Amino acid sequence: MKKLTASLLVLVMSSSIAVANAQQKNDTIKTKEIEGVVVTALGIKREKKSLGYASEEVKAAELTGGTTNTGNVASLLSGKVAGLQVNTNNNFGGSANLLIRGYKSLSGGSPLIVIDGSPVNNNTVTGSTFDYGNFLSDINQEDIESVNVLKGAAASALYGERGSDGVILIVTKSGRGNNDGSWGVTLNSGITAGFIDKSTFPTYQKKYGAGYGGQSWNEDPGPGGYNYANFVDDASYGPAFNPNQLVYQWDSFDPSSPNYGKATPWVAAKNGPIKFFETPVTYINTITIEKGNKTSNLSLSYSNMLSNGLMPNSELKKNTISAKFNHDFTDKLHASVFTTLTLQDTKGRNETGYSDNVVTGFRQWWQTNVDVLALRDAYANNGNSNFSWNRSTAADGTPQYWNNPYFQRYQNYQSDDRTRIFSYAQLKYDVSKNFGITGKLSYDDLQMVVEERLMNGSLPQAFGASGLNVSSGYARTNVKNTEINFDLFANYKVDITSDLSVSGIAGGNVRRNLVDNIFMSTEGGLSKPGLFAISNSIRTILPPDENYAKWVTSSLYATASFGYKNFLFVDGTYRVDQSSNLPKGNNSYGYPSVTGAVILSEFVKQPWLSFWKLRANYAEVGSSTNNYRLVNTFKARGEGLFDQPYFLANPNLKPQRSKETEFGMEAQFFKNRLGFDVAIYKTRTFDQIINLPVSSATGYRTFLVNAGQIDNKGIEVQLNGTPFKTNNFTWDVNVNWSKNENKVIALNGDSQNYLMASYQGGVSLNARVGESFGALVGSDYVYNANGDKVIDPATGRYLRNNNQVIGNITPDWVGGIRNSFRYKDFSVSFLIDVKKGGDVFSTDMYYGLATGLYAETADYREGGFVHPGVNPNGNVNTTPTINPGSFGNVDGYRRMPNKRFVYDASYVKLREASIGYNLPKSVLANTAIRDAKISIVGRNLWIIHKNLPYADPEAGTGNGLASKGNSIGVLPTTRDIGIDITLKF
Repeated sequence: MKKLTASLLVLVMSSSIAVANAQQKNDTIKTKEIEGVVVTALGIKREKKSLGYASEEVKAAELTGGTTNTGNVASLLSGKVAGLQVNTNNNFGGSANLLIRGYKSLSGGSPLIVIDGSPVNNNTVTGSTFDYGNFLSDINQEDIESVNVLKGAAASALYGERGSDGVILIVTKSGRGNNDGSWGVTLNSGITAGFIDKSTFPTYQKKYGAGYGGQSWNEDPGPGGYNYANFVDDASYGPAFNPNQLVYQWDSFDPSSPNYGKATPWVAAKNGPIKFFETPVTYINTITIEKGNKTSNLSLSYSNMLSNGLMPNSELKKNTISAKFNHDFTDKLHASVFTTLTLQDTKGRNETGYSDNVVTGFRQWWQTNVDVLALRDAYANNGNSNFSWNRSTAADGTPQYWNNPYFQRYQNYQSDDRTRIFSYAQLKYDVSKNFGITGKLSYDDLQMVVEERLMNGSLPQAFGASGLNVSSGYARTNVKNTEINFDLFANYKVDITSDLSVSGIAGGNVRRNLVDNIFMSTEGGLSKPGLFAISNSIRTILPPDENYAKWVTSSLYATASFGYKNFLFVDGTYRVDQSSNLPKGNNSYGYPSVTGAVILSEFVKQPWLSFWKLRANYAEVGSSTNNYRLVNTFKARGEGLFDQPYFLANPNLKPQRSKETEFGMEAQFFKNRLGFDVAIYKTRTFDQIINLPVSSATGYRTFLVNAGQIDNKGIEVQLNGTPFKTNNFTWDVNVNWSKNENKVIALNGDSQNYLMASYQGGVSLNARVGESFGALVGSDYVYNANGDKVIDPATGRYLRNNNQVIGNITPDWVGGIRNSFRYKDFSVSFLIDVKKGGDVFSTDMYYGLATGLYAETADYREGGFVHPGVNPNGNVNTTPTINPGSFGNVDGYRRMPNKRFVYDASYVKLREASIGYNLPKSVLANTAIRDAKISIVGRNLWIIHKNLPYADPEAGTGNGLASKGNSIGVLPTTRDIGIDITLKF
C-alpha cells in the first residue's frame, strides 16, 4: 500500500513538472483566482489567501458528482478532506460519524454543522437497538453549493462552545436562471442498486451440521429409527453431513412443507443466509426551479427519495422541499430567506448489536443445515406465525433462542416518522461602504415518532419501560428538538493608511434549545394479539418517561483582521459565552484566537511560483455540559413514587477548555498545475466534564467532575496536480493525507482508567492514562520473555492474561486519492479512500469460530489443532487441543483470549467512481434542453484491502463512541451502482 501511494505521488509530481512549462500557454490563472473567496465562520466571505488557519473547501461537483446519492451528506465527505475522518456504516438509513483532528474529549465529540452561517442539529436518537441516523441526512445534497471544513480551534473559535470539535460549513445554492431572464429548470433523476460484497459476509463450512457436541444427537431416535436434528443447539458443531443418513429436521414438523413427517438427507443447506437479503434499490428524483437578476434571485427545489434496504420489509420514503430567496430592497438593504422541510417515513430498520439481531444469528449462532428460503415458506404458509428452526424439542416448537428471521422482520419491525424544518431570515443594512449591520433569526425544529413492536408468539425478550422478558409488546417514543438562534452584528472596514487596513465584525448571539421527549410502552405483553397500542397492555402501564429541558447560551464576539500591503494578514477574535447549564461564577467563559499569514510569493517573483503562504495561529475554545447536571433531580415513577439518577451532580462545574497551536504552509506552482497545503498542530484539552465511578455506598454509581486531559498532535497534507492538460483533455489529481496522535495525559487524581463502553465478550473501550484514546481492554495471551505465546501442555490451549490493553481504535493515518479525467464531453473520475491502522474487536468471530460456522473450523474437529507457541518451559508446543469434538474447545470464545479476535481495521477502498457524458450543444440546438448529462456512478465498488475477515472494518453499530472498535452483527457491505441523468432547461 505504501508503494502504491508513493508511486502515484511521484508520477503526479514528475508529470506535472515535465509538461507544465510546455503547456503554460493554456493557463492564465492569477493568484486571486487560485486562492479565491471562501465562506468562513458566521457566513462571512473572506479571501482564502488572508486566512491564517487550515480550512478545506469541497465544491458540489466534487462532493456529489462522482458517486451515488447516499441520502446522507456526511458520508459523501469520505476520503476528500485531510484531517476529517468519516466512518459510515451499513445500517439502513443509518449514521455517518464525523471526526476532525482526533478525539479531544472523553465523551467523544463531533463537529458542528452550519448551514449558511446558522448552526443545525446533527444529533441522533439514542437508547435503542436501532440506528436512527444522524440528522444531517435531512439536508438535500442537491441544495449544496459547497462544503468548507474548518479544522482547528482558530478557524472555529467564533462558534463558541460548539466549535471545539471543528465546524462543517455548508453553503446552499442561490437561484440564477437563464441569461435571458427566464426561469431555469433542472431535472435530476437517478436509480441505484446494491449488490452484496461477499467478502463482507461469512463463508460457512459445509462439512458439519447442527449441534454443540460433535457426532452426538440430542434426542432418542424417532419413527423408523431416524435421528432428530439438534434443534435446540444454535451452532454448527454437530454431526458430520452424510447424504446417505436420513434425519428429522425442523421442517419435518412443518405441515406446509414437502418434508413434513419425513426424515431427509443430512446435508448442508442449499440456500444459506445470504439468500435472506434482498437487492436494495434507491430512486431519487429532483426538480429545481431558478430565476435571478441584478437585485433578486430565487431557487425552489423538490426531491423525492424511495429506497428499500438489504433486509426484508424495509422501506424509506423521504420528501424534501427547499426555497431560497435573496433580494435587494435598495442599494443598502438586503434580505435573504431560506427554508427546507423534510418528511421522512422509515419502516424496518435493522437491529444492531447482539440481542435479537437477525444478522448476529447469521454471523454467530446458526445451523448450516437450515435452508433460509424454507424458513420463508414456513412463515408465509403457516399464517405468518413464528415457525422457527430453533425448536425447543421435537415435540415442542417453541423457539429456544431465535425467532424465524422472516417473522422477526415482518412482525417485530420498527417504524419512525420524522419531520424536520430548518429556516433562517437575514436582513443586512449597509450604513456606508465600510460599515453594515446584520440581523438574523434561524429556527431548527425536529419532531419524530418512533414505534417498536413485539408480536405475540415471539421469543420472550427484555422489552419496554420495565425491561421485563415478555413475548409481545409495543413501545412508542415522541421526540421534539428545537433550536432558535438570534444574531445581531456589525461589519466594518477601515483604511488606517494606504497600505494598512482593518476589517471585522462585532456582535452577539442568543441561542435557545428545547428538548421534549416522551417514552411509553405496554407492560406484560399485548392483550389483543397484533393490536399495537399502548392501551392494549395486559398490565397497568408504567408512567411515561418524560424528559423536558430548556437551556440558553448568550454570547458576544468581535473580530479584527489587519492587512498590510496585500502580503501580511493578522487576525484576532474573541468570544465570550454564558451558559445556563453551568453554575454562576463559572458560567461565563471566553476564548481568544490570533492568526497570521504572510504571502511570500509577493517577494519571490519567479515564473514557476504562482503562490506561497506561511501561516500560524493560536486559539482557545471551551465547552459547556448538558442541562440539569448541577443539582440532583428526581424522576416520577407514579403513585407518589420518585427515584434519583445514578450519578451525583456537581454544583461547581467549570467549562471544558482546549488550547491549540497550528502552523501551516501552502503553495501553488506552474500556474496552479501543482500545489500543496500542509498543516501541523498541537491541542491540549483539559477540565473535561465526565462521570467517574464512585462507591455504591454513596447511593450513586458515578459522580460528575472536571477531570482529565487529552493531548492531540498531527499533520495534514493536501496535494493537487494536473499532470496533463490540453484543449481537449485534462487529468486532475487530488491527494489528502493526515496523521493524528493523541494521548490520555491524566484523569482524576490517581485514577488510571475511564470506561467509555462495554462490549459483549468482556471487552471494553477505555481511556487509559499514558495510552492513546480508545484503548480496547480484555484478555490477552501470556507471553514469555521472548514474546512467544505460552500454551498449557496439558490441554494444548493458550494461557490467558486478563485486563490487558489488546488494541486501540485510533488509526495511524487516513487519506484519499481522487483522479478526474475529462476528454471533450466525456468525464471519468474515481476516489481511493484509505485508513491505515486502528483495531476492531470482532464479536462475530469470537462466537462464530466457537460455534463452528466459518470455513476455517471444518478441518480440526477430529484430531484437534496444534496451536503455534511454546510451553512454559520454552519448548515448542506439540500438544493438539484436547476434546476438539465439542464446540469452542479449539477456537472461539470458550478457550481463546480476547486478543485472538482483535483485527487491524485498515482498509483501502474504491470509494467512488463515475463515467459521464455531456451531450454536445449541437445535438441540443433545436430543443428546450440547454444541458444534458448522463452518468454511470458507483460507490464502495471494491474493498481493495482489508484484514477483518467476513466483514467490513468500517461498518459499526451506529453513532457515537460505543459503535467504534466492535464488529458485531453488521450488515454486509453493498457495491452500489447507478445511473444518473441531469437535464437543464
